[in-house]
Amino acid sequence: MYVLIAGGGRTGAQVASFLTAQKHRVRLLEHRREVLSHIHRELPTEVIFEGNAVDPHVLELAEVAKAQVVVACLPSDAENLAVCFMARQRYGVKRTIACINNPRDAWLFGKNFGVDVALNQADILASLIEQEMSLGDMMTLLKLRRGSFSVVSETLPEGARAVGMAIQEAHFPANSVIVAIVRQGEMVIPRGPVRFLAGDEVLAVVDAAGAEELAGLFGAPPSPAA
Repeated sequence: MYVLIAGGGRTGAQVASFLTAQKHRVRLLEHRREVLSHIHRELPTEVIFEGNAVDPHVLELAEVAKAQVVVACLPSDAENLAVCFMARQRYGVKRTIACINNPRDAWLFGKNFGVDVALNQADILASLIEQEMSLGDMMTLLKLRRGSFSVVSETLPEGARAVGMAIQEAHFPANSVIVAIVRQGEMVIPRGPVRFLAGDEVLAVVDAAGAEELAGLFGAPPSPAA
């Protein structure tokens, strides 16, 4: 996969490093002298393309039309929008991702400017805080399908509603699947007759609506009122 990254700051450089390690073809566009001197010490020379990413001529020299994904990580929201808009409208790039620097600009990052995925750190942080507060000890390991589903993990404490219950007896949320149970370091295939035990680490796939219900089944019982 060919990924074109606009902006060599910390985010852009880290993304480029990760994708290069995964054997993807990567080009990182950057024109700021101080940034270039830094990323030349971190990335292979062939990955770095010197030039201003908002210049159509530079984009063409970097073969933007061949990119499967364009990632805009520039320090200006206006520049990120411009890169995504040109990539989509002028060069037909099918997938664009943009970082939002100012949360107040988030409303601009949509289909009108050719942005498929907008990364708003404020929204991500708020969502994580809300999730941690609502799901207790359940951990989210991975987001699937743009966040519609999650791979979650929870270790069952003593007193959890699921302890002693067979999988076939439990009433799980509609859009949830028990993937695996790790018991004393061994993998247990989650078949119908298998019963949950305290200390089991349960891996599941669940949608956002069912995550809280699943957390209630696997989590610690509520403390009795004083």
